[in-house]
Amino acid sequence: MKKLLFLFLMLHMLPLVSTAQLMACRGFVEDGYDFWLYLPDNYEKAEELPLVMFLHGKSLSGDSLEMVLQYGSIHALFKGRAIDAIVVAPQAQKSWEPARVMALYDWLEDHYKVDTNRFYVLGMSMGGYGTLDVATEYPERVAAAMAMCGGASGKELCALSTLPLWIIHGTADNAVPVGCSDRVADSIRSCGDTTRLIYDRLEGVNHSRLARVFYLKQTYEWLFSHSLRDKGRPVNRSFTMSKDLLDVAYDDMDDKFSVSVVEAVYPKLRVRKKYYVVKKGDTLASIAVENYTTVSILCQLNKFKKTTKLWRGRRIRVK
Repeated sequence: MKKLLFLFLMLHMLPLVSTAQLMACRGFVEDGYDFWLYLPDNYEKAEELPLVMFLHGKSLSGDSLEMVLQYGSIHALFKGRAIDAIVVAPQAQKSWEPARVMALYDWLEDHYKVDTNRFYVLGMSMGGYGTLDVATEYPERVAAAMAMCGGASGKELCALSTLPLWIIHGTADNAVPVGCSDRVADSIRSCGDTTRLIYDRLEGVNHSRLARVFYLKQTYEWLFSHSLRDKGRPVNRSFTMSKDLLDVAYDDMDDKFSVSVVEAVYPKLRVRKKYYVVKKGDTLASIAVENYTTVSILCQLNKFKKTTKLWRGRRIRVK
């Protein structure tokens, strides 16, 4: 019966890339969320794979899954970040509810090759709150968690001291004050055990800049270095975070997706304008994100190099 249900669901998923590795899943989990599901190239051959769940911030909330592609772990895949895991990006309407997040995880565990000892949660802003709330409620199921510029909804947070946890917040955050993360760290300290906590307060870093964490190779390396099988569940402290690292978050990635794949993933490409007029402060990267494309495609369409200088008023092709 389970195999028949699985076959039915697979036939009704919406494949959005040519290799059918990315799927928009709507209405599959009654008590969960709609979500994006990414399966890596080696999925069919693998026995089990880690599962990474990205929880977005308030700006991506709603009922249009395409919004969730604007930043985060799935968008990092489009930009060429290799993530050897099942990657899931659900969409919340107003806030993240831990029980609904775990209902989705349970469904994925039942239908895909999930290594249940390697389930990771990360998010920023509202997603940072969601990450810490899930980790508080289900510390025995989350192998490691990373929360950026968020906080925690609960008052009793001692459970957060029992799993590897990395909290990152900028002191110049005007959207979610750094004090929200300070409170979480102080609560963990009051529980008497901070051996599994990493807390980075990045001086002068604002709210949106922490979105770059999702594009860093070390983000996923740090997560994958933890498992529920680890005796005592120690935290890996061999990784660091800094403003300089955020500044080069995109440097070691290659926009490797073809025009046809990007058009398939971003339906808006079919209705947007063919040309874009460069504004002050624009870069190839910012233009690519704004127009749902990649730097490589812009270079391909305009015969640019990635180092090509832009000037205000220049008309470039984006489709």
